This record gives sequence, C-alpha cells and structure tokens, in this order.
Amino acid sequence: MKVSASKNQVRRIGSKKHNTFVANGIDKHKPTALVPPSFLKSFSNELEKKIEIQHNIIEKLLVKAIGKPFYSDKGFILYRGDTIELLEKLSKYDLHIDLFLTSPPYNIGKEYERPMSVDDYIKWCHKWMSYIYKLTHDNGAFWLNVGYLEVPEKGLCVPIPYLLWDKTEFYLLQEIIWKYGAGVSTKLRLSPRNEKWLFYVKNQKKYTFNLDEIRDPNVKYPNQKKNGKFRCNPLGKNPSDIWEFPKVTTGSKRSSKERTGHPAQFPLGVVERIVKASSNQAELVFDPFAGSASAGIAAYGLGRLFIGFEIREDYCQMAVDRFEAFQKERRLSQSQLELF
Repeated sequence: MKVSASKNQVRRIGSKKHNTFVANGIDKHKPTALVPPSFLKSFSNELEKKIEIQHNIIEKLLVKAIGKPFYSDKGFILYRGDTIELLEKLSKYDLHIDLFLTSPPYNIGKEYERPMSVDDYIKWCHKWMSYIYKLTHDNGAFWLNVGYLEVPEKGLCVPIPYLLWDKTEFYLLQEIIWKYGAGVSTKLRLSPRNEKWLFYVKNQKKYTFNLDEIRDPNVKYPNQKKNGKFRCNPLGKNPSDIWEFPKVTTGSKRSSKERTGHPAQFPLGVVERIVKASSNQAELVFDPFAGSASAGIAAYGLGRLFIGFEIREDYCQMAVDRFEAFQKERRLSQSQLELF
C-alpha cells in the first residue's frame, strides 16, 4: 500500500525524500484476531481429563479457603474481591502455583485504582508480592508487568521496576522490555513506547523455562554454518529480552478483535509467550489482578488451569463474557476442522 505524498512539500512527513513510509509504502493495517491460532487447537483426551481432575481438586480447596467463586468452568476460575485479602486467606492453605503472571495498577489515576503516595504504593506492592512468593511452587515463576509513575519532586516518568525490583523474596532473573509502536504523544519529552516485564523465579538454580516453545523462526541467516554445523537451532533463535508486540488497538477500522472495555489490556501475544515459557500443560497459572482475563484466556487456550482475582464486578463480568466468547470461537474452529 502506497502512502500518498502531500502536495505541500514543506511538510517533511509528506515528502518522499524524508519519509520512507511515503516513499516505499506501508502494509495495510490488519486488526488482530480474537485469539492467536495456538489457542484454538484441541487437546488430547488424556490432557482434557487431567485438567478436569485438577480443576475439581483446586476448586474444592479454593471454596474451603475463600468461598464460592464468581465464575467457574473447567480450567478457568475467577473470584471477585480484594487481592490482598484473598491472598492472605489462601496463603494458609497448601496450594502451590506454577506461574504467577500479572499487571497491577500503576498508581497513575486510572479508573480502577485508589490513589496512594509512592511510599504507600511500594508497601502495598510488597505486601501482595509476599503472599505470591509463599504460594509459588519451588520451581515456579512470577512475571510482573509495570510501567511508569511520577515520584513528586524526583521524576515524572520513573520506571516502576526501579522502585519494586528488590521488594520481594523472589530472585530477579531479568528484565524484559515490551516495545510497541503506538502510544501517548508528547512535546516536552520523548514519547513513551515501552513497558517492562520483570521475570522472577523462586529458585535461581531450578525453574521452568521452555525455550524451545517460544523460539523465533524468523532467522536472518538460517543456513549459516560454523565448522560444518548449523549455527542456529532448527526451531529458531532465542527471542531475546526485547519483545515487539503491538498494543491492543482501538479506533475506526483499527480496533483489535481481542479488544474489551478494559482501559489497560495487554495483548494475548505477550501472555502466550510467557505462559509457554514458564509453565507446562495442566499446571496452574494465577493472575491476582485479572482485569479482562488476558492471562486466563492464554492459560486456558494453552492447556493450563487459570485462577484469577479481580476487585471490580464489571470487570469480572467482562472477563466472563470474553472467556465464553472465546470458548464459542474455539468450539467453532474445532468443529470446522472435523469436517475435513
């Protein structure tokens, strides 16, 4: 698709000389699908049975510990309530989570958060992260997505990892930079185009990490050899610690199909990579700030079991509606495959 040049050549962004998009053309925007194709694959009878048994065991324990869930279906359990209160009760029971994956409020004035001082915000995060540590399996992981906040008299766009990275007993394995194209535009500073994921593990010498599940087959020189042997793994390269995934988009003709009414929804592609890397099928994935349940959709679609906490009832219902729409899409996709 060619981008037409402006008749006003004074505008550099409309000039073929200065704007390579105008000169060379750009691909037409393609809205994302409801879910990635990998979420639509059917499971073996053995895995289905294993998930069902696991679900029944986990739900019975959860009901005993924190009461009846807001919603429960095989492999997907959602509670409405305050995360710290629920985690505190749950930490008294023998439950071991394989993967915690979440994006908490950033304390920046969103509709779903209560304003706090920076010090109180750090204390609040430390408290719920402590409970998460207690509940995590010995070889489990914790992935934390955070952005920026203002520290009065100190800084405007302070990366939250600077404030939180050592406020937990977890071992910080590394920071992943999630890079995206669109975002807030600014005039007095550079436009922010990334957020961070902190990849924590409980045991630094033994933890689940399935690199082959997430290898990137887009290798520039796939047939390059050294001493007669191929240099790159045949499944692809390590995707590195900089991830490029577009944000969940909005707007006329640009809205992602996975888009919900939640104001801070991260894309399923990001969560897919994390779930594949840090958990195995029939294991437990837990999001204590579930929001629109992106982690739940990914966990369920990849053959894991999901537990989520969300304080707002409207978001809980949004998550349930989204999950049921996904189930319907999944059943439809599988029934169509059976015709061939």
